Amino acid sequence: MSAPSDSFSDVRLRSEIDRSLRHPVMFFFTSGAAWLAVAILLGIISSAKVHSPGFLDSCPWMTYGRVFPAHETALIYGWGCQAAFGMIIWLMSRLSRQPCRNAGTILMAGHVWNFALSLGVIGILAGGGTGMPWMDMPAFAWIPLLLAYIAITIWSMVQFKVRPEGHTYISQWYLMAALIWFPWFFGSAHLLVHGFSGSPLGAAGVNAWFHSAMLLLFFAPVGIGMAYYLIPKVTGRPVYNYALSLIGFWSLAIIVPWAGMQKLTGTPIPNFLPYLGAFAAILFAIPAAVAGINLLKTAASDTETVNLSPTLRFTVWGLVFLLCLGAASLVLNSPGVMKVTQFTIAGYGYDMLGIYGFFSFIAFGAIYFIVPRITRREWLSRRLIKWHFFVSIYAVMAIVVVTLFGALMQGVAQETTYDSLWYNAASTVFPYAVLTTIAWCFLLISNFFFFCHLTLMWLRLGRRSSHPTLLVHGHPDSPHGPEGDIDNTGTASAH
Repeated sequence: MSAPSDSFSDVRLRSEIDRSLRHPVMFFFTSGAAWLAVAILLGIISSAKVHSPGFLDSCPWMTYGRVFPAHETALIYGWGCQAAFGMIIWLMSRLSRQPCRNAGTILMAGHVWNFALSLGVIGILAGGGTGMPWMDMPAFAWIPLLLAYIAITIWSMVQFKVRPEGHTYISQWYLMAALIWFPWFFGSAHLLVHGFSGSPLGAAGVNAWFHSAMLLLFFAPVGIGMAYYLIPKVTGRPVYNYALSLIGFWSLAIIVPWAGMQKLTGTPIPNFLPYLGAFAAILFAIPAAVAGINLLKTAASDTETVNLSPTLRFTVWGLVFLLCLGAASLVLNSPGVMKVTQFTIAGYGYDMLGIYGFFSFIAFGAIYFIVPRITRREWLSRRLIKWHFFVSIYAVMAIVVVTLFGALMQGVAQETTYDSLWYNAASTVFPYAVLTTIAWCFLLISNFFFFCHLTLMWLRLGRRSSHPTLLVHGHPDSPHGPEGDIDNTGTASAH
């Protein structure tokens, strides 16, 4: 399907959409960046306590059993979810070609989300955590979080409903799927764990399924959907193979809901459940490879733009991390490797590859694209963007490689503990924890500048410009570039 004509009325419509979304989108992006800084700081503390247990040992709120789940909670729900909300509401309005009529409702939902999240993180640090990964917040925090999400979802579905007849882009497929899947697995998991008194083993199984669904049924489709918009949009080229994009979507929808239970391998549950979960997790490599290769082939059609565009640099590397995530799913969930790495830090490395490597890099690329358009201001510093990119990529690669390799060494040591002390196996992870701490420190510096840069843009302190990412005039990253800021340029639509 051809793109809409870049008429003067289209330009005015896009400007109206961007103005209507400035406050809610910037709220989610800026508060998410603030939570990211908090998550990184807590990550430094939790990582340091692995190799230096006496660090902050005089403060009971800073014990490893509290600070580590607080770190994950701030990263997932503070940064990840809010970055996703900002991308969803902006892209849904842009592709539906309708201005936002209820910005106040979205802002209220955002404030409720942040208030409930703050109480939840404080509850974890105070000792009220549940001990379930990614479900650590006390039970009282989940209801307001779900209600805030429902408000955002209803608004997004209304925007989708009022779109022009016949315009349904593959990006909208992914976003709508994420919007629908989230309340399903979020509500089901918390109802089964907190609403009914059952066996702890059953709760652990639900938690394992929720953990997998949160990463692969929410963050993955939001990230892929955003990438399907950004790459054709900035390059001005059509998606390499539209049929592949549909294959990637449906394979994700069919395969991923079965994953998660592989984490309970060896427990007294029906034996087929862990193997079914492992098989589904392995098959996640299919939608990851299809989406990653399809979009990277699209970006490869204009390598000069990729090299110049901050948006595309982050997005392309996010897709590279997506391919790595699919490969890690294939390797880590194979029976031979799972036996060695099941009780190691491999799970943490896999999570960071998905959340910070794949999803966050695409979110950064989206932020560098969206923020100048809704603020009508130029990014203040090319140097800050470059520092953010290079420090982030090296630090994330260090965390992922160190944790996965360290997990392998830790697992091998655990397999040989029959003739040595368990302490010897546990101590093998210490040097890798030191390197992880250093990498988190670099990420803290990088994201401090990112947060300050983003806050200054919200305050609209940058100068008005037609090339907001500090590129030459007429470059595709400009809102007046050669593709004319046409939504999803060259991307076929599904009717």
